[in-house]
Amino acid sequence: MKQMLRSALLILLMSFVATSAWADKYDETKKMFEDAGASDMFGSAYGYALFPTIGKAGFVVGGAYGEGRVYEQERYVGDTTMTQATIGFQLGGEGFSQVIFFEDKRAFDEFIRGKFEFGADVQAVVLTAAAGVSANTTGSSATASGGKNNATTGGSGYYKGMATFTISKGGAMYEASIGGQKFSFSRR
Repeated sequence: MKQMLRSALLILLMSFVATSAWADKYDETKKMFEDAGASDMFGSAYGYALFPTIGKAGFVVGGAYGEGRVYEQERYVGDTTMTQATIGFQLGGEGFSQVIFFEDKRAFDEFIRGKFEFGADVQAVVLTAAAGVSANTTGSSATASGGKNNATTGGSGYYKGMATFTISKGGAMYEASIGGQKFSFSRR
């Protein structure tokens, strides 16, 4: 079963990588979030971590992985990865973009030191329409998306100095699971 899960996650990740424009995927992702209503956050945040694509798959046991960049006061300062493991009722795969805003230097420094975040998620994603609710150690949030051109972001501001927004890129997944995320950071 683990081999089947790994294969499904690899296929999902490869499909998103093959369709991405490498040269400016970070600019395009930032613009997508700005168009969805997060432009004020980019202007006022101390920094942010931007993930153009995070791939996620699960069948009872699930996982997610994504690579991103970290910006401090609009300057690219390093790279980050996100890995997630979940267990519970889940089936399918999805891809999404994510941005994490840091309200101040304290929150930024906390992120680049790296730590686990445990959460409980209930989410449904079909093609490029999505709705979801999350409750975790950094607060709670809601997300909704109707695709790249009419996406909306969820969340109502900072909690403990961080705010997270996601936009679904596609897939088909139902999930009611418990899991943990780990972020790593390396200076460029």
